[in-house]
Amino acid sequence: MRRKVIAGNWKMNNDLSESQNLISHLVSSLSKEKVNCDVIVCPPFTSLSEANSLLKNSVIKLGAQNMYFEESGAFTGEISASMLKSTGCEYVILGHSERRTIFGETDQVINKKIKKALQSGLLPIFCVGETLQERESGVTNDIIKRQVVEGLKDISSDDMKKIIVAYEPVWAIGTGKTATPQQAEDVHAFIRGLVKSLYSNEIAENLIIQYGGSVKPDNANVLLSQADIDGALVGGACLKADSFMGIIKAA
Repeated sequence: MRRKVIAGNWKMNNDLSESQNLISHLVSSLSKEKVNCDVIVCPPFTSLSEANSLLKNSVIKLGAQNMYFEESGAFTGEISASMLKSTGCEYVILGHSERRTIFGETDQVINKKIKKALQSGLLPIFCVGETLQERESGVTNDIIKRQVVEGLKDISSDDMKKIIVAYEPVWAIGTGKTATPQQAEDVHAFIRGLVKSLYSNEIAENLIIQYGGSVKPDNANVLLSQADIDGALVGGACLKADSFMGIIKAA
């Protein structure tokens, strides 16, 4: 039985005081609950160090939203894996559709980032997903296969055991649209089968595959009850403690 993993991607939201407020509410709320899933928050870079302090002695783990694949140097505006580690991060989101579409990240760049994260002791949350045009053209599986195969190129079996995959249909991110439970389950099952063919049945069966795309408390239960959906990568609904708690309770 795979353990559910709920991660909150805050994106470019919450200054330092807002971050402190949200984390304090989450820590307080979760301290009163019996938590049977893993919970991760991914604040902006400016709040990571403070978040780490506030999360001490809580069940919530800390992640970042992105990183660069070089260790240091003349890369203005970028953040390295070792910088993330120094703030207490355990996880890092890589390959998010907003990084791919807005910032032009390729499968090859994402592959380099995954390798660097693993080498540095960070656990990647590796995002894949198709656009609305790609889904309507009937090429969803082709797109997912390319992103998975290229993103995981030269990743060893041992390292694959440390990766979480997040399926995020681009057309459902921040739009209020959600893939139906069956649409999501179909792609999750496809990804698991793909990982089985690339690695082994054991690795595929133990792989955590999250769903992301307008996950809310009122649809979390039906999504998370699908056989191959092992958690959620939550956007807008993670910015309020009550709605994020609703999704955690569903898990």
